[in-house]
Amino acid sequence: MMMQIAEPFQITVADRIGLSHAIKEQALSAGFDKVGIVRAEALAGERGRLQEWLHRGYQGEMHWMSRDPDKRTDPLRLFPQARSVIVVALNYYTPDEHSGDPQTGKVSRYAWGDDYHEVVGSKLRALLRWIEEQAPQAAGKVCVDIQPMMDKAWAVRAGLGWIGKHTNLITHEFGSWVFIGELLLNLELEYDRVQVEDHCGNCTLCIDACPTSAISEPYVVNSNKCISYATIELRAPEMPPTINENLKGWFYGCDICQDVCPWNRFETPTTEEPFQPRSGSVNAKLAEILDLTPQSYAERFSGSAMKRAKLSGLQRNARALLKQQQK
Repeated sequence: MMMQIAEPFQITVADRIGLSHAIKEQALSAGFDKVGIVRAEALAGERGRLQEWLHRGYQGEMHWMSRDPDKRTDPLRLFPQARSVIVVALNYYTPDEHSGDPQTGKVSRYAWGDDYHEVVGSKLRALLRWIEEQAPQAAGKVCVDIQPMMDKAWAVRAGLGWIGKHTNLITHEFGSWVFIGELLLNLELEYDRVQVEDHCGNCTLCIDACPTSAISEPYVVNSNKCISYATIELRAPEMPPTINENLKGWFYGCDICQDVCPWNRFETPTTEEPFQPRSGSVNAKLAEILDLTPQSYAERFSGSAMKRAKLSGLQRNARALLKQQQK
């Protein structure tokens, strides 16, 4: 039954509660594993931490992180009509394992299947269309990583989990194997106020396991030392020596800090078919990567998050791993 709303933002308390509940139910029906709703407002504390992180230069060559940090921490700068933020999490864990074959390179679990931007984004766009059917005045903006939103901070605020010392979101149900997305909405809704306690305690397994000491202190990652950053975002023709000597077989991304996290003992295989591993995505054959042409690269990685590194980056990574095998 369509819910009638006379004017934008003028929703009775009863309708606000009813619509919020219906949105959550619809989000779960659409396949999301967790959902929370919070008020669209500036993230004051997070803004200070972001500025300190940028001041230290921990963003490396990700210069876009430095552009307008106020916009990154205030959803109203991104979507001025925003009144609510619907935050969702989607489990992507699959139980496949990496090979010990030195002629292959390990790929981060998040990139085994289809590009999460499209999977999460399409679900959020469908959710927005459903909301527009219930409330014709509704308008929104879908955000999945590419937009300047602090996804993990919003997930914490919405009560989906807590930030681990490795800086990833950790959930009780799925560990840290989740993608996050947001839907900015111009309607006042009923807001969640439950915050999940930080359950990392005295554990330092993620910090101790990082071979490059990229986790400079609990809850702070220096991208300049991070294997994931170096193999995906860094555009340099050669790998930095400290990274090059400690790749540990990682070709694209790195899951070391997540693999050792005790909370990832509670992983549950995803039901999302698009996240099932593509051929050659768990263990990439390095010789095949070096033989790729621009055309074959585009064909092989169409619809994959791995295209983020570009052909030049993937081939640089493959060369680095093969050189290590020759030592």
